[in-house]
Amino acid sequence: MASIDATAAGSGVVNAPYRMCRFTGLKVDQAAETLIKVHAVTAVIFLALGGLMGLGVALTRWPAVQILPPEWFYLVLTGHGANVLLFWIIFFEMAVLFFASAILLGSRLAAPKVAWLGYILMLVGALMANYAVLRGDSTVMFTSYVPMQASHWFYLSLIVFAVGALISVMVFFATLVVAKNENTYDGSVPLVTFGAITAAIIAVFTLASGAIILIPTWLWSLGLITEIDSLMYKVVWWGMGHSSQQINVSAHVAIWYAIAAMVLGAKPLSEKVSRMAFLMYILFLQLASAHHLLAEPGMSASWKIVNTSYMMYLAVLGSMIHGLTVPGAIEAAQRRNGFTRGAFEWLTKAPWGNPAFSGMFLSLVMFGFIGGISGVILGTEQLNVLMHNTLYVPGHFHGTVVAGTTLAFMAMTWLVVPLIFRRDIIWPTLAKWQPYLFGIGAGGISLFMMGAGTLGVPRRHWDISLADAAHRAVEFPAAAYLMMGLNGLFAILAALGGLVFIVTVVASILAGPKLDGPDAKMVFPLHDASRQVSEYGSEGTLKLPGTIILVGIFFAAFVLYYFVNWKYLSELWLFN
Repeated sequence: MASIDATAAGSGVVNAPYRMCRFTGLKVDQAAETLIKVHAVTAVIFLALGGLMGLGVALTRWPAVQILPPEWFYLVLTGHGANVLLFWIIFFEMAVLFFASAILLGSRLAAPKVAWLGYILMLVGALMANYAVLRGDSTVMFTSYVPMQASHWFYLSLIVFAVGALISVMVFFATLVVAKNENTYDGSVPLVTFGAITAAIIAVFTLASGAIILIPTWLWSLGLITEIDSLMYKVVWWGMGHSSQQINVSAHVAIWYAIAAMVLGAKPLSEKVSRMAFLMYILFLQLASAHHLLAEPGMSASWKIVNTSYMMYLAVLGSMIHGLTVPGAIEAAQRRNGFTRGAFEWLTKAPWGNPAFSGMFLSLVMFGFIGGISGVILGTEQLNVLMHNTLYVPGHFHGTVVAGTTLAFMAMTWLVVPLIFRRDIIWPTLAKWQPYLFGIGAGGISLFMMGAGTLGVPRRHWDISLADAAHRAVEFPAAAYLMMGLNGLFAILAALGGLVFIVTVVASILAGPKLDGPDAKMVFPLHDASRQVSEYGSEGTLKLPGTIILVGIFFAAFVLYYFVNWKYLSELWLFN
């Protein structure tokens, strides 16, 4: 451990303990490092809890199994949503923010004690939420739509958690100011930090929306307010509920760029274009929340059209840009590293045995092909009306948040353990297989839920054995039962991948080979040029035949899937 004198212009000298990472050349602030460790470990704990609940949900929806009774199903579903969509992801995102600011910029962390306050509030809120759900009086599912009412502890827990997260975001912004004033970097912030800034800006909007709706709802649960308008609640809540997932998108895209740079030495094709794509998230992604409200009769047609036929497509364009530039950067780096034969040697000779790379690339592919395309489908009003209350919707966001965000965060963890915890991966063979187990499982969950939703399987019912208003049994085609069974099988596969991740990561942190010695080597090495990870620049090449072919395949799949849905569902609509 050493001490650095970081001099701010006109503000004197500030002493901060740090160490130099010999693998990356980055200057690591001790306070930031400790907070990254604590947030990452806490995130993994809530992932384990939420993942166990998710397995229970999937096995209950499997008609041949149904391990939970109805009352327990909805309780577990509520806990599953809170633990994996909020607590696991946002705790990890705070670790990403501290890494992207203090570590990548070589700066001291601003106000570490305030950052610890933010963490404590987040932890208290998360524990309170689980207490409120598990005691049985807050079974309102993730959306918690009124007039369903949860315990006042449930709403208060989310408010406390949000306040803690907002405090941590403010520390992130303050650290950017410290780094700028103390001249810890030259020029513009690195692209990864820019992506983190995007996530933090969206987080402020998200948390503000949550405060606007959750505070009066909390007062309503206390009996201090007599009524909450249900449509108003949905509009404002989705400003939080959907936008919180856009924090995820910005964060995991930043991680794509970071892993590509650290493992392969990849540079973005054009920093300016990639930054513009992040900027499009800030401008348009929140407005795309409207696709959750297309089935609401109280919203005007003009409002729906503007937000889903224009704003959402502009946000999708941002993701398409990243979907071109990330594999393009990888191809350019691989060709520079000597893999130049044909259109795809760069891809076949990629380090697929490195779980950081394989997890990142699987996240990229599945986020685009499964989550991205299905999101545009749901942004089309005529299709949305038919699919909104079916399993297609959770199938879509499992493609974005699980196959996309969670897999990317897992991939980054394989670098966090050796670089931040300074412990190597204890069981590399298990680590190599983990992204494939979890990624294939998560992708299957998403596809089969969407398939079942297309066949009419309901979104919020524990059993697909339904009856209509005349108490006649609703018959689903045999394919729907097949889809639910396959969903259960792939949920088991994803749970196995999650278990391997948690056990291997925890074992590595506790007992993995130490990387403190001067001769210690990482079992999954970084690129030789990884010391320039925070100084990307632009690749500036367009000779990328493999990426062009992959992008062409994506667009063909996009068009084909879109019109297949149109044809099938329009026929279903006419038949009904």
